[in-house]
Amino acid sequence: MPLVIDAPVEEQASSAGHERARKIRPQYAEGPLVKAGFASNLAEAELIQGMLLEEGIPTVLRRSRGFDVPDFLAAGPRDVMVPASGLEIARELLAPEGGVAAVEQAQGHRAFAIGAVLALAAAALIVLVLYLLTT
Repeated sequence: MPLVIDAPVEEQASSAGHERARKIRPQYAEGPLVKAGFASNLAEAELIQGMLLEEGIPTVLRRSRGFDVPDFLAAGPRDVMVPASGLEIARELLAPEGGVAAVEQAQGHRAFAIGAVLALAAAALIVLVLYLLTT
């Protein structure tokens, strides 16, 4: 009787953690953890985590700063952290329609809105000072 089996044996997943670990691609698991995305709550974060895992990218969820309230563990925003080697792929998968260009355009709109609010506040301050000087 031979001591070695010729047919390859499929390794059975013994737990959910083992099943998840088998999906991870080693080339996406190198480097320090960096923020790849943001989720409004735990359910959304777990959905994003599942999407990235299907592509072989390991993830870690971290509660965003300032929202660590023990009474509301499922509520509050989460940061989606990935290894540095999987960052580019993760951002492409998480980017809205239009990819990176759409994200940059949205950031440009946000900067414009902040500038408009600051200009409006400065104008209101000038009007207030002029009003106080005339009275």
